[in-house]
Amino acid sequence: MSVSLVLGGARSGKTARALALAATPPHVYLATAQALDGEMDARIAAHRAERSESWGVIEEPLEIAQVLDDVEDDKITILVDCLTLWLSNLMHHGRDIDAETGRLIEALDAIPNRVILVSNEIGLGLVPMEKLSRDFRDAQGRLNQRIAAAADHVEFVAAGLPLTLKGDGA
Repeated sequence: MSVSLVLGGARSGKTARALALAATPPHVYLATAQALDGEMDARIAAHRAERSESWGVIEEPLEIAQVLDDVEDDKITILVDCLTLWLSNLMHHGRDIDAETGRLIEALDAIPNRVILVSNEIGLGLVPMEKLSRDFRDAQGRLNQRIAAAADHVEFVAAGLPLTLKGDGA
């Protein structure tokens, strides 16, 4: 197993960095986004345009641990983009975030594949005024901490530049 976590803010270059880390096929892009409106549809289309045709794609908004459990070819690199949308989906569906995070970490511990996870670092700004926003920010911070602790390699991307926080290299 080799697990990398790529963190960054919105439009920081984190997905581009993750794609570069997983550039050599075979690779699969595990997308957690759902096109629930036109703006999100455009974002998804932009992410599709960033990838070459060599990428397989799995769209799964909730059960990413199950997808990892079901991978049969241990030569495939799996890029999960992104944990922030996954968390939002879990919260929207009233799922137990701690339990789901635990399931994901168990799947990461068991899988022989290289896995690269992308997540937003959203706790660097102002304290949100609404309770739901504060709850989300706090849950995202806890999720990132738990995944970072389980990962072999962690990078923070700002302005397109990666900074290694953990591990020697990807």
